[in-house]
Amino acid sequence: MLSNDVAAQSFKFTSKYSRHDTLRGSLGPGRTWWDALKYDIWFKPNINDSTISGCNYITYRVVGPQNFMQIDLQKPMLVDSAAFIDQKGKRETIHLRTAKRDSNCLYFYQLPKQELNSINTFIVYFHGRPRIARFPPWDGGLIWRKDQKGNPWVSIACQGLGASVWYPCKDHQSDEPDSAALHITCPDTLVGVGNGRLKSKTQNPDKTTTWNWYVNSPINSYCIIPYVGKYVHFGEVYQGENGPLDMDYWVLEENLEKAKKQFADAPRMMKAFEHWFGPYPFYKDSYKLVDAPHLGMEHQSATAYGNGYLNGYYGRDLSGSGWGLKWDFIIVHESGHEWFANNITTKDIADMWVHEGFTNYSEALFTDYHYGKDAGNAYCQGLRKNIANDKPIIGPYGVNQEGSGDMYPKAANMLHTIRQLINDDEKFRMILRGLNRDFLYKTVTTGEIEDYINKQASQNFNKIYDQYLRTTKVPTLSYKLKKGQLTYQWINCVEGFDMPVKVTLEKDKYTLISPTTTPQKVKTGIKTADFKVDPNFYIYTEKMK
Repeated sequence: MLSNDVAAQSFKFTSKYSRHDTLRGSLGPGRTWWDALKYDIWFKPNINDSTISGCNYITYRVVGPQNFMQIDLQKPMLVDSAAFIDQKGKRETIHLRTAKRDSNCLYFYQLPKQELNSINTFIVYFHGRPRIARFPPWDGGLIWRKDQKGNPWVSIACQGLGASVWYPCKDHQSDEPDSAALHITCPDTLVGVGNGRLKSKTQNPDKTTTWNWYVNSPINSYCIIPYVGKYVHFGEVYQGENGPLDMDYWVLEENLEKAKKQFADAPRMMKAFEHWFGPYPFYKDSYKLVDAPHLGMEHQSATAYGNGYLNGYYGRDLSGSGWGLKWDFIIVHESGHEWFANNITTKDIADMWVHEGFTNYSEALFTDYHYGKDAGNAYCQGLRKNIANDKPIIGPYGVNQEGSGDMYPKAANMLHTIRQLINDDEKFRMILRGLNRDFLYKTVTTGEIEDYINKQASQNFNKIYDQYLRTTKVPTLSYKLKKGQLTYQWINCVEGFDMPVKVTLEKDKYTLISPTTTPQKVKTGIKTADFKVDPNFYIYTEKMK
């Protein structure tokens, strides 16, 4: 996801949680016994009255003792009927009188007995007028718009809010189906665009067309998104690390010429990110940019684009450094999520800094790759003006609640600080590539990411993680220069904080020192006016009294 002026969040932070929050955000007994293998979703928007209808064939494996099955579908959406198909193909209707609505979840009781490791299918037919997005993508739902020529333009943005706002599923980040199909039925004057590759399209007798898309890779439920509009297509083949990669662009007719010029940033993005992060994770499914009726979102292999064909963040440089106006923010940021969010996905939304921190930092790495290291450093340092230090970056677990919007610029600057401590850009690059290789298509926790970086760097950054991710305090280097001696220590920090930092012990020359929370001293000939901290470290300084 992208930030709303960086500091905003997709939904409000609260300290009060309900039964609904727990049902939505935790792995309860209705979820743990089955593992989603495939979603096969049929979607039909009724443009005249803003309703939708469809069904989802949920194929799953039984992985534990069977309890009731929790299927999520948010009000006011309704289930019309349901059926169960066992691994031998026997179909059985599930009567809705056996289902219980609990908050926005549906529990289906009295399912037939299922053997451990059996692969079965649960089908849910649905319809309704789903929540309309108020301020997409941050306050999401279905989006019903018209293009400049008055043609219908429909899509969805649902990160945080959840995919169950429009289709029935297991709405928890920890369980990604291994593949997905999306069938979009719309008027034959329009085009339906989905994730993955277009397999076929079917002309229907009622003057509609069904567009059949297929995703060959694991995909998170919130990333499965239909787009319906007056689209035209162009594309190119990028010669990437894993061979030829189809890069496809689906844009509204009126945007075609602008897109052919602006989307030149897409192969530039791919070149930079394959260098830093390793091969694009979804060669099997292609790469796409799709005109969207909102600013943007990381819909896997079908990135939503709505940046007005402008450089920067809708024409602004979020860093204030000037470098952010050299490239299109949405193309770079949302595509960066293909590695961090879509390839590596956190099990709990509380750990969403793994998505947003690495991706926010990907902007600096893109700048570094194309314009040089000083430019990348300046861009990252400039993002600090957007840090609020209002709440911890890691949110509360098990209640579908993310942490502070500082997960963007503050987490990015934490990573930049760690890069300085590793002090070997090739090693740092190998860590980023290793993350995407060793956690390919996996869901992860913060702890797994922290431990991996520690191990690969052969350094222990645990106090740094605690400081930047779990508190709102910015570590402050307290210092005093007197009679050729520098006295220094960390304050405003977690217990035992001992992060090294580079300072000038000689004019214009940085030296690594290792402060702790108790005062230390070192000889120096530098004057107070010439004392500096390397600006690539995100810290504060304060003169001792």
